[in-house]
Amino acid sequence: MGLIEAVILAIIEGITEYIPVSSTGHMIIASSFLGIQSEDFVKLFTVCIQLGAILAVVVLYWKRFFRSLSFYYKLFVAFIPAVIIGLLFKDLIDAMLENVLVVAISLITGGVVLVFIDQLFNKGTIDSEDDTSYSSALVIGIFQTISMIPGVSRSAATIIGGMARGLTRKAAAEFSFFLAVPTMFAATSKSLFDYYQEGMSLSNEEWKLLGIGNLIAFIVSVIAIRFMIRILTKYGFKYFGYYRILAGAIIIVLYFSGVQLNIID
Repeated sequence: MGLIEAVILAIIEGITEYIPVSSTGHMIIASSFLGIQSEDFVKLFTVCIQLGAILAVVVLYWKRFFRSLSFYYKLFVAFIPAVIIGLLFKDLIDAMLENVLVVAISLITGGVVLVFIDQLFNKGTIDSEDDTSYSSALVIGIFQTISMIPGVSRSAATIIGGMARGLTRKAAAEFSFFLAVPTMFAATSKSLFDYYQEGMSLSNEEWKLLGIGNLIAFIVSVIAIRFMIRILTKYGFKYFGYYRILAGAIIIVLYFSGVQLNIID
């Protein structure tokens, strides 16, 4: 993987991590057109550039992280289900991750849900994470585990979970952003640990690509988060749903056309 491919993947990560359209699905489409192979460093790269995306949340919402300890307790409660399910069903998750059609079907199914989600949960009254209960945080965390099915989208699952518990669209999206910080930091740390445990190391060029990738992911994520909040507040989720259905259809067409598709996320 060269510099241009790294930049493109970082842009995709920055855009899709916080918008409910599935970063995995878009990585598949990008890799098929760019000819990026599913190599060890490429897989590590797509996980580690999440650090840049995390930083975007911390920078944009830094004041929220100093409000109260209850904020962290709620994030911890929401984070726990992903740890438990991830450890218990790792092999099954890995097997699904290798199935391109699972990603496509998840994209389309999730898209249909998003088209109608505003009609199902349009009476949210909780507009701040401070007013979110611990039980609601747990439910959102359980919804997050659904995103372990490739193509579901972590942000989509957690936002739907929040709205199902009475959060407004904006509050559900912001709680999803906050929950991404411990979740993605844990995933990145584990990937780096496993990479070195297997006896591999990063060259100077690979460190450079990681640095550039994280910088770009950070910048793009800042823009994507602001875009997401504006669109969400004004139009709701239906346009994201239509887009997901289209992306899933593209993957299915590519798959049955015999195009080599690599899941690198």
